[in-house]
Amino acid sequence: MAIQERIPLLEQILDQWQGTIGSQYQPYKNHVYRVVNFCLILHQSTQDDQEKFVIAGCFHDIGIWTDNTVDYLEPSIEVAKKYLQDNGKEQWSKEIELMIDQHHKIRRYPDSKYPLVEVFRKADWIDVSMGIRSFDLSKNDIQKVLDTFPNLGFHKNLLNLGKTELLAHRRNPLPMIKW
Repeated sequence: MAIQERIPLLEQILDQWQGTIGSQYQPYKNHVYRVVNFCLILHQSTQDDQEKFVIAGCFHDIGIWTDNTVDYLEPSIEVAKKYLQDNGKEQWSKEIELMIDQHHKIRRYPDSKYPLVEVFRKADWIDVSMGIRSFDLSKNDIQKVLDTFPNLGFHKNLLNLGKTELLAHRRNPLPMIKW
């Protein structure tokens, strides 16, 4: 397993958002690198697949900062769609939208027409659970990725955002979670 430590497209996309993300830039960037690397371990990828993982990875949580909300799926999707349109990749819009929209789905994503959606979902869960949900990835592979891209407080920040949302919206505290 070769960990991708520097991915030019990922760097290029996220660099544009550094000012918006602020102090959480490096923690989020590391999260994106972990998710993308888990995708690449889980799935024998074509060049297009890899690019889709990077694009979905960069934008999947971006709405937290662009719209200052924990209900960030739709804002994240809109930013990703604009990127795809601006870069002549509109044909990927539906798949990238699903990858972002379904990444916190608890159960398996059932539509085999878009297999990358399920790969991306698993990869994000591996990272968010810090490897507790491993989806048959070896502990060794997970640990190598976690060691290469340290957490830097990313999960703590998510927990704090979740607590704030819970207090403000008790009936729907985690709107991004899907069954």
